[in-house]
Amino acid sequence: MGKPTGFKEYKREDFKYAPVSERIKNYNEFTYCHDEGKMQTQASRCMDCGVPFCHSYSGCPLANIVPEFNDSVYQGRWAEALDILLSTNNFPEFTGRICPAICETACVLGINDDPVSIKNIEVSIVEKAFKEGVFKPKKPSKRTGKKIAVVGSGPAGLATADQLNKAGHSVTVYERDSVIGGLVRQGIPNFKLDKIDVVQRRVDIMAKEGIEFLTNKHIGIDIPTNDLTTNYDAVVLATGASKPRDLPIKNRDANGIYFAMEFLSQSNKRVEGYEIEKEVEILATGKDVVVIGGGDTGSDCVGTSIRQKAKSITQIELMPKPPAERNDSMPWPEYPRIFRLSTSQAEGCTMDYNVLSKSFIKNEEGKVTGINCVKIEWQGRGFSEIEGSNFVLKTDIVFLAMGFLGPDQEGVIEELKLETNQRSNIKTTGYKTSSEKVFTAGDCRRGQSLVVWAIVEGRECAREVDEYLMGGSMLYSKNKSFCAV
Repeated sequence: MGKPTGFKEYKREDFKYAPVSERIKNYNEFTYCHDEGKMQTQASRCMDCGVPFCHSYSGCPLANIVPEFNDSVYQGRWAEALDILLSTNNFPEFTGRICPAICETACVLGINDDPVSIKNIEVSIVEKAFKEGVFKPKKPSKRTGKKIAVVGSGPAGLATADQLNKAGHSVTVYERDSVIGGLVRQGIPNFKLDKIDVVQRRVDIMAKEGIEFLTNKHIGIDIPTNDLTTNYDAVVLATGASKPRDLPIKNRDANGIYFAMEFLSQSNKRVEGYEIEKEVEILATGKDVVVIGGGDTGSDCVGTSIRQKAKSITQIELMPKPPAERNDSMPWPEYPRIFRLSTSQAEGCTMDYNVLSKSFIKNEEGKVTGINCVKIEWQGRGFSEIEGSNFVLKTDIVFLAMGFLGPDQEGVIEELKLETNQRSNIKTTGYKTSSEKVFTAGDCRRGQSLVVWAIVEGRECAREVDEYLMGGSMLYSKNKSFCAV
C-alpha cells in the first residue's frame, strides 16, 4: 500500500445522511458522499494485510480486488481504480449502494478497529467516472455471429448480457414488465437506488454497446419459449425468485393485505411517473401499517410507507432480535448476523420480535382491521407460544415481507419441462439446465439472495455459455485463471 501506516493515522468516516425530517419528504437518494481528497484518505486506511479476506469467498462473492483499487484511489489513479473494479464487478454503482458490505465485515482491520469503508470507496470510484465522462459505451471489436436470448433483466440477467456482449455475441434481453431492471428497478425504493440516474443510466450504456432490450415480453406466456430455443444459439433464464411466501392464516382473504412487492413495485412506478395499471391503488397514506417480516424488503416497506405519510408503522418479525455484536456462532471473517438498524427503520417505526401472527381480523365489509398475535419463545429450531402473551395489532393495511419461495413454475419452467430441486429452483449442472442449450442464473437457480450474488451468477453463467458456443472462453472467472474481458 502507498501508506502502510494510514490505518493508524486516520479513523473511519462514513458518508453522511440528510436529516430524517428532510429526506422523508421525497424519494430521492439522501447520502452525502465525501470529496475526492477525503476518499483518498479513507482508502489509505487499507492496511496491506498479509491475507486480504475482503476479497476472499467469505468477504466478497465477486472476489473484488479490494486492496488494489484502494491503493489506486489513495495514489489518485482513479481511472486505474475503475479498471480494477470493473474487472470483477459489472455494476459497482448498484452494489456500492445496496450491498450489505460483506467485504467490510471480513476486513482484517475490522478485527480490533473500524474496517476500511470499502463500499463507499467503491461507489465513489464509479460515480467519479460517470461524472467526468470516463465511463463510456465500449462496443466489442468483433462479433461472433452467435445469438443469445436472456430472459429477465434483473442484476443476474444484466450481468449475463453484459459479459456475453463483451465476448462478441449478439444478445437480446426479454423482460415481462414495462421497464428494465428486475428487482433493482421494481423492488428497491428510489431513495436507496435511483432508477433513472443510476439504473436506466447503465441500461442506456448497455444498449449503446449493442444489447437489445425488449419489454412487455413475457416468455412462456405471451411468447412461446420454443421460439427462443429455435431462433437463438443459447437461452439464459434469469427470471428471479418472484413467488412470495404467503401467510395462510384465518381471514387471509381480507381486503388490505398485500405482498410487499405489490406495494413496492407500484410505488416505484408511481415515483418514475408511470401510470398504475392495476385497478387497486396500494397506498399507506393515513393508515395504520403493519409490515410482517424484519428483513430488507420489510424495511423498504417501512421507508416507503413513511414517505406516503402513514399514520403509524409497526414491523413484526417471527425470529428473535439479533445480538448487537458478534458471538462464538459467527466468528470473523464470516458475515455476522447482528442487529443493524436500517435507514428506513431509523426514520420511525415500532419494531417487535418473537411475534407470531395467529389470524387476521376483518370487518363486515371484508376489510382488514387487525391481527391476532402472540409472543413466542424459541428452543433450538422450534418455538412455543408464551401463555398469556396474546395481543391485537390494529391495522388498516398489511404488507407481507417474509421472503420468496422460488421462481414461478408457470410459463418457462413448465413449457420446457425443466427439472427443479426440492426448493423449486431450476436444477442445473453448473449453469446448464436439463433442456438443450438452455442455461440459468440468479435467484431462479440459487434461490433468493443478494444482488451481489446475482451478479456473480450472471458472470459465471456467461462464461459457461461462451465455452458452450465457442469451445473456450476468455471471460474472467473468479474460479479460473483467465483474462478479464
